[in-house]
Amino acid sequence: MPASAPLIVPDPSDPRLTEKVSGVNEKGERLETSVTVERPLTLYLNAQEIVTMMTIGDYPDYLAIGYLLNQNMLKPSDVVTGVDYDEDLEVVVVRTEAHTNFEEKLRKRTQTSGCAQGTAFGDLMEALSEIELPKAEFRTSWLYRLTHAINTMPSLYLEAGAIHGCVLCREDRPLVYMEDVGRHNAVDKIAGWMFRHGESGADKIFYTTGRLTSEMVIKTVRMGIPILVSRSGFTAWGVQLARQCGLTLIGRAKGKRFVALSGEDRIVFDQDLSFVEEESARHRRKGAED
Repeated sequence: MPASAPLIVPDPSDPRLTEKVSGVNEKGERLETSVTVERPLTLYLNAQEIVTMMTIGDYPDYLAIGYLLNQNMLKPSDVVTGVDYDEDLEVVVVRTEAHTNFEEKLRKRTQTSGCAQGTAFGDLMEALSEIELPKAEFRTSWLYRLTHAINTMPSLYLEAGAIHGCVLCREDRPLVYMEDVGRHNAVDKIAGWMFRHGESGADKIFYTTGRLTSEMVIKTVRMGIPILVSRSGFTAWGVQLARQCGLTLIGRAKGKRFVALSGEDRIVFDQDLSFVEEESARHRRKGAED
């Protein structure tokens, strides 16, 4: 794989991730189309059952670890001694060196706006106050090269729809591209990948096809990433949290356009817009009409 290519990209040809279903179109004509497969995955932390997630089923180890990190059940300093996945039982078990017990935390939870019923537990808001995002630079030339690269990559969304994508980037290079039925799952997979590979968020950019909600802001801040970009729009609480945490929040990033509602001081406007093309309709990802 060339040095400039992402380390992980979606594989639309993976037979586990889509299946063919027959039906009719608006003219009553018979057709066969690809649909995204979703399956349950029950997560255990040591001996304690934490949650059952609906997911496409790829990278269960990254998803499990990232979920626990982003729910403040794992700390970056914790030692993970093993991750066991049983595909038949649809169970993943994360084992840690330290004893864990989150019975009280599990009783206090908030269902988020994430599709596929994202959930936030307990003390996430308190944990945000302990995080100071690094100073960073974000060049608009990087943004336009990034969005072009991401829009022309293979995608399960283009194959079957009903899915969100998240991409971990450095400057103008996509590093890891994950997709799932819920954007919270896609971001958790990336958090798990970062933990397993010892990657810092300080020099990274996070890109998502989904809305810039409070959940997306919280998870990006917890990963220590100072810049969050989306092709979709904002929620008021997402903007408020981003401003409180010092996160650069950029939305509606399609073609030449984008809107920044937090952390504008990090942006360097170095791109001549006369050299930027509008987005091609055949490369549009989720959020294109938001």
